[in-house]
This record gives sequence, C-alpha cells and structure tokens, in this order.
Amino acid sequence: MATEKGIVTKLESATAWVTTTRTSACETCAAKSACRTLGGGKEMEVEAVNPVGAKMGDRVVIGFETSALVKISFLIYIVPIISMILGAIIGQKIALSYHYNGSVLSAIVGFLFFFLAFLFIKSTGNKMAKKNEYRPKIIRIIKQ
Repeated sequence: MATEKGIVTKLESATAWVTTTRTSACETCAAKSACRTLGGGKEMEVEAVNPVGAKMGDRVVIGFETSALVKISFLIYIVPIISMILGAIIGQKIALSYHYNGSVLSAIVGFLFFFLAFLFIKSTGNKMAKKNEYRPKIIRIIKQ
C-alpha cells in the first residue's frame, strides 16, 4: 500500500480533503486526478475516503491499494498500446484482402483503435472512480 501523511483541511459527507506535500511518486500515480495542486507549489489537496472519522486539523495517514494502482496503470499504459497494435494488424489484413496500400490502412486503423482505447479508458475510469477501492483512504489518525 502506498501511503502519505497529511492534514485534514475540509470535510464532506463521507470524504475528507487532506493537504499533503507533492512527491516524485505523484507524477506516476494513477490516482493523481483525485488531487489538486494548491497555488502551483508542492502542496497537494487529496480527496480521500474517511472511514476513521478524521476531523478538521487532524494529522492523518492516507493510503492507496497497490493492487488498484496496478490495475489502473495497466488500463492507462498498456491498453492503448495493445489497441494500436491490434488496429495495425487488422488494417494490414483488410488491406491485403481488398488490395489497398497496407502501410496506409494499417496506420489509419491503428490510430483509430488508439483513439477508441482512450474513449474506453475514459469510460472505464469514470466507473472506477466511483468505487472506493480505487480511491485514496484515510488509514489512521496520527495526531488530533
């Protein structure tokens, strides 16, 4: 589990906004869409599920399940590549069947599949964002 320390700055019904410091790990984090940079600096504000009942001003530890991180990373990085390769292969097969230029049709269908992969990622990502297993959680309160 990836963890980070921060301070609760705002409460909502089932979530809390936690201010934390941006680290180098943030750049590759699949859940960075749940975070907001404050004033363009190193401080970040993260919306986290609050099962421990943290209150405003509490110092907390937030965590993100690594299994969810692996799934999201696969979706973001591998699916577009596989889609583009699959599209290029299909384009090549179609070109051979209909006597078109294989390179051109392969490139067109490959980029079409690449674009469709991003639509799939957007749709799937929106569904995943609603599930608590793909959201950061407050694990424990360090100091009140």
